[in-house]
Amino acid sequence: MNNIGDAINSTAQGSKPFTPTYLNLEYIFQKILNFFHGASSSSSGSISTGGAGSFGFMLKVLLFILALFFIFVIAYCLVRIFEIREKEKRHLAHEIAEYAEKQKEKNEHLVNPGGAMNQKWQSVLTHVFSENEADWKVALIEADVMLEELITELGFKGEGLGEKLKSADQEKFPQLTLAWEAHIIRNRIAHEGSDFELTQREAKRIVTIYEDIFRTYGFI
Repeated sequence: MNNIGDAINSTAQGSKPFTPTYLNLEYIFQKILNFFHGASSSSSGSISTGGAGSFGFMLKVLLFILALFFIFVIAYCLVRIFEIREKEKRHLAHEIAEYAEKQKEKNEHLVNPGGAMNQKWQSVLTHVFSENEADWKVALIEADVMLEELITELGFKGEGLGEKLKSADQEKFPQLTLAWEAHIIRNRIAHEGSDFELTQREAKRIVTIYEDIFRTYGFI
């Protein structure tokens, strides 16, 4: 017995105070639960103990205030969610309206691509598909005028289309050889007049050259 008592005394004297090295959340939550459970038990016996009843009443008031607070937070979050959804709905409607407007403009462009240039090009096509031989020559002359406008927009300088083509190079204007071919035919029409024989097939071929150049740069 003495040995056991000595062992107990030595253990009590030599034991170190409890120094936790980690945070035990389960232990903390259990202590909180025990606290509220004890407070609830105390409030049930408030008839016999006035102090315990006051504590229970204060606890109920605190819980009621917390409940109101969380109800307010939930209501606020719901209101904000509805506001955000309404804002997103208006933004989406605006985006859809803008997209519809862009599609409308795109469709109008497809109906009449190139604007004024397209009207000039329609005139070229009308002349080249005419049954009148003179109209075929007019088609090439009109297409050549359009080519000069394009070359000018591309930044090449000169008094006329010939001079502007001379100032161009194959690197900046890859269709330079084709442009020269079409322009030479136009010059023969201008210089030889009615003496220059032009078939409709040849006229359509030259018009196709102009068309390829114009479409490359989105000119028609």
